[in-house]
Formats: sequence, structure tokens, C-alpha cells
Amino acid sequence: MRAQQPGALPPARDARISRIADSVSARRIERDIRTLVAFHTRNTLSDTVSRTRGIGAARRWIKSQFDSISAACGGCLEVFYQARLVDQARRIPKPVWVVNVVALLRGQSDSGRVVTITGHYDSRATDVLDDTIAAPGADDDASGTAAVLEAARVLSHYRFAASIAFGALAGEEQGLFGGQLMAQEAQSRGWRVEADLNNDIVGGAHGLDGQVENTVVRVFSESPPSGTTTEALTRLRVFGGEVDGPSRQIARYVQNLADQYLAGFRVMMVYRQDRFGRGGDHIAFNAAGFPAVRFTEPHENYNRQHQTVRVERGVFYGDVPDSVDFDYTARVTALNAATLAALAWAPPPPDSATVSGAVQPSTTLRWKPVSAPDLAGYKVYWRSTTSPTWDHWRWVGDTTAAVLTDLVVDNAFFGIAAVNTAGDESPVVFPAPGR
Repeated sequence: MRAQQPGALPPARDARISRIADSVSARRIERDIRTLVAFHTRNTLSDTVSRTRGIGAARRWIKSQFDSISAACGGCLEVFYQARLVDQARRIPKPVWVVNVVALLRGQSDSGRVVTITGHYDSRATDVLDDTIAAPGADDDASGTAAVLEAARVLSHYRFAASIAFGALAGEEQGLFGGQLMAQEAQSRGWRVEADLNNDIVGGAHGLDGQVENTVVRVFSESPPSGTTTEALTRLRVFGGEVDGPSRQIARYVQNLADQYLAGFRVMMVYRQDRFGRGGDHIAFNAAGFPAVRFTEPHENYNRQHQTVRVERGVFYGDVPDSVDFDYTARVTALNAATLAALAWAPPPPDSATVSGAVQPSTTLRWKPVSAPDLAGYKVYWRSTTSPTWDHWRWVGDTTAAVLTDLVVDNAFFGIAAVNTAGDESPVVFPAPGR
């Protein structure tokens, strides 16, 4: 164990992240959403041959956008398709290729560590199997796809320690097949996915409940993580950590960045994997063991989702562009881009963290040293056991242990984050019980 050497505290803000958030364009996002809507339908079962209609034309256009972004940055993106033939499923009555479009901005020093942003580009009408009727899908989920494209445009001007993957996914409406495909590909490529930021329905500020709230985005996160064993659940009941899984730490990370870099815009953390009784592509990342969260507008308008375009008894139904607040989508995108940049610049999270202090008037934390060329040191965080956020921290410098002599382990939850010289932090790691 190295001796504690607090050293100089890194800056509280990274000016590059402010510039990234400010660079997001609502005009470009509107253009992308309207272009996607113009393909008439993007149903996963729809035409793949036409140059102007159907999911095939849509995915080729998305790839052309990634290719154009890459050309502008000197080939900085690796652009490729991920494809899987689905023979038959509940919402797939005939064999169909599910095809994702992915662009990878490879990291400079830790390329195997990957943060991802995803949104699904397929759409649907009332009948999910109708592959010819108009299915504009402006909010669900051209808005999320536009966020992915715009984040790629903005972040392609920078280089990061870790890799960033931008994924436009298909097959979501047919059963989350695109998310499953990308998560499986991440596993097969050996990616260490630190976080997936899934954007699904991030275009509307006007809810069916009459609420208008364009300064809030919901971030859904699971905890405990998928696959938690019965034995692990027993430890959680004894030592705590039920609300401290890796995905929940990503949600807190997003909330903290919103407070730091997006004035007047806030995160509503929702302690659920997804909306009540519903799902999204991030769930496949959770199932694969990766931290993942979902971004969604605070008040959904169900008349504008999964609906055939029509007027019925004076009520308009249909997911058309005028249901989207493009400035709102830009703010959600700015938060995504800031989060991706902060994670990709930051050191990886500390490994093998433990906490101890039973029958002691102090708390001791230990962890393995993080390998990063610009590592400055570590922050120790703590909060009341009933608080949803990390409310207190202490800079402990470049060390692998910290003793908090004035804090009793019984009365708080603790965490550790690695920090670089620019002030970018890893997600907080919740420690396991030590001796």
C-alpha cells in the first residue's frame, strides 16, 4: 500500500466538456429527424431495396452520415454494420435481417474500454407487423437516432483515452433485437463496456397528461444489477448496496454532469430498469453484465407513439415531427455528449474496492491502483444511507487506501472515484465489505 499523498486537487470543471455541450445543434437534429421520417416507414420488416422508402434506405442514409462525419475528421470513425438473421419471433413472422449501424471512435490509450450511446432507428404503426403503412417514428425513436448522430458529429472533433461507440439500432419494436445484437457483439469483441447511454423517446416536452416540462430528462437505471445471485442479495441486505449497482452509479454520474455543465436542465433519476411494464435496448446491455441507463422525456404522449397516423373523434394520432421539441432533444443530446466525453477522458473506475470499520470509530477504504497516464488521484465519496446522491467527498490523492477518522461506517454509504489531471472522474465504485 502506497502512503497517502493528497497532492494538488484537480480542477472542478473541464472546459472542454462545456464546449462540447454548447456545440450541439438543434437545427442539425431537426434535419436528421425530418430525414428519417421521410422514409415513410422504418419498420424492421419493411422494404430493404428501395432508395427512398423503408428500413434499408434509412440504414444506408445513417451509414452515409457516419461516413461523412468520419471523412471530415480524417477517418477517425470505424463505420460498420452489425447484422443478425432472425428466423421467427413473436413480432417477426418471416426471416428478417436485423441490422445495426455503428461508428467507433477508437480510444488513444485504453481502446478496449468503451462507452456507448444508442438509439433505435426502426419505427412502427399501431399494427407492429404492418410494414407498408406510414410509420413516421419522429419521437420514437428518430429523436434518439438523431442524438446518436449529433453526438458523433460533436465528439469526432476530439480524441479520448477510451473508445466511444455510436449505435443506431434496429429491431427494437420487434423485441429489442438490435440491443441484443450490439451487446453480444461487444462481448465477442472483448469490449469492457463502462456504460451504455440509451436514448429512446427524447423528443417531446408536451405530455398526454397536459404537462409541459422541457428542462427535465428521466434517466432509468437498474439496481441490483441483472444476474445478481441469491448469495449476493443476502450480502446486500446485510451490508447495503441495493441501490448502488453499476448502472445506478452511471445515473448519478449523469445527474452530476447535468448540474455541472447544463444550467437550467436537470435529471430525474428513476429507480427502475425502465418505465413500468415496458422496455428498451439498454436492457440487453444489462443482461450482458454492462452498466446501462435509459434517457426518456418526462411526460410521454401515448397518442404520438405506436399509432397509425389518423384523426379519430377530433383527436390526432401519430408520431410526426411536430410532436418533437428539437431544442429539448438538443439539450438531452448535449447531456449525452458531455457524459460520453467525461467518461472517455476519465480514468477507469477503481477495481477491487473494499470498505471496513465494524466496531471502529473510523472507516477504511482500500482499492487497487488505476492505470492511466494522466491519473491525478482519487476521491472518496459518502452519503447518508437514505440519500439518493453522493453528497460529500474528500480528495485523498494518489493512494490505494483512505482512513476516514471522523466517519462511522454504520452511518453512511461510501464510494471511490479515480480522477485525472483535468478533473474528469470515473464513475463512483461502491466497495464490497472488507475485513
